[in-house]
Order: sequence, then C-alpha cells, then structure tokens
Amino acid sequence: MKELTRRGLLSGVLAGAAVPILGARRATAEAADKPALKKYKNEDFYGADGKLDVAKAKAAYYELMEYHKFPIMPVLRTDQFWVLDFGLGKFAEVGMAGIFYINDERDDYLLHDIWLLPGQMIPEHYHVKTDKVAAKMEAWLVRHGTDYFGSEGEPSPNADEIIPPSHKECAKAKHVVLKGPGEVVKLEVAESRHWQKAGPEGAIVTEVATYHSMDALRFSHPQIKL
Repeated sequence: MKELTRRGLLSGVLAGAAVPILGARRATAEAADKPALKKYKNEDFYGADGKLDVAKAKAAYYELMEYHKFPIMPVLRTDQFWVLDFGLGKFAEVGMAGIFYINDERDDYLLHDIWLLPGQMIPEHYHVKTDKVAAKMEAWLVRHGTDYFGSEGEPSPNADEIIPPSHKECAKAKHVVLKGPGEVVKLEVAESRHWQKAGPEGAIVTEVATYHSMDALRFSHPQIKL
C-alpha cells in the first residue's frame, strides 16, 4: 500500500514513504480548536442480550458526521447505511459504518464511503481472485479526521502500538502510514492484507475500487464472521 502525492501524480510515479503527512498534521491542528469528540465505551453499543444495537451505533456515526460537518444525506437514514462489529462483540475497537453507493460487477467498479469512530479499526483482511472476479484493487481518500492504513511491507516501528489488542496475535500487515484530509492511499499489491484504524477524531473516508465480492473477502482474525 503506497501513498499518492501531487508530485507523484505529476511525474507518473508513486512517492516514497518519506513524504510528510501534511494532511494528518493539519487535521490534528484543526482538531485542537474543536470541542472534544465523545469517547465511546464498548458497552454503549450492546444490549442486555449481547447483540449490537444498530440504532445506537448509527447514532454515534451521525454525531461523528455532525462533528466534522459532513452532510447527513437522506440515504444515510436508510438501510443502505450499514454498521458492522464483525462478530467480535468489540464494536468500539473493531467496527465500521459504510455505504456502497454503487457496486457494479459487470463494469467492475465500486464507490464506497467509510466511517470510523475514534480508535475504531476495520479488521485486517484481503481480497482473493475467484472463478468469477479478479482480486479487488482499491484506493482511499481521507475526507475528515485521520486514519492509519496498515499494509504488508517493511514493519513500521510503532505498528504494534497502533494495532489493537484483538489483532496483536493475527495481524501481518505492519507497514503503517497516517493520513489526513485530502490524502490518498492505494493498495499496491493484489491479495495483500490491509486494515485501517481511525485517529482520535475518527475518520470519514471515500473508497474507489473494483467490484467488491463478499465471496472473495478473507479475514486474518479467525473468529470474524459476517
């Protein structure tokens, strides 16, 4: 997974990891001028039956949108806007919200928005080639907040500090970059493992990709189920 910069785009090559994370720094500076975003506990999202309370989870994301002045479009009040805890029961640590605006198998493209609460992780996963689809390729544009992107490659010195407890034993993607608004990261190698984790202000991210097939999706954590 590599980061795309203006210089890289103009020269037609991918920039190296030494490029300053200006968007992330700017987002951090701007966050200092805002009131603190509410900190959630895992128990905030589960009922007495131990099941994820979807309404409470969505309410937290609406608060995130309001915090970042992201428009809550009518479609985000429908069932097209979904939330997941990946069957781990640790939504505050591992979970996400998302919407597929379009996921076209015939023409092979996807437009997807992602919401992450502060410190929340999309678990490590990868997309394989099947008899029906090629391995998914994707890129992400951070719109609000900051987001850590983990990929396979040379391990970053602070990777183990960023990866949450639930993934300490299974995570293999330990090359980590931090991105902020306006910055793009691209999955560089098909079928490679990757994950995301929001910074303290959460993250709102747009993904552009080839077709997303649930049958081609694999997770590193053995207990994840959808």
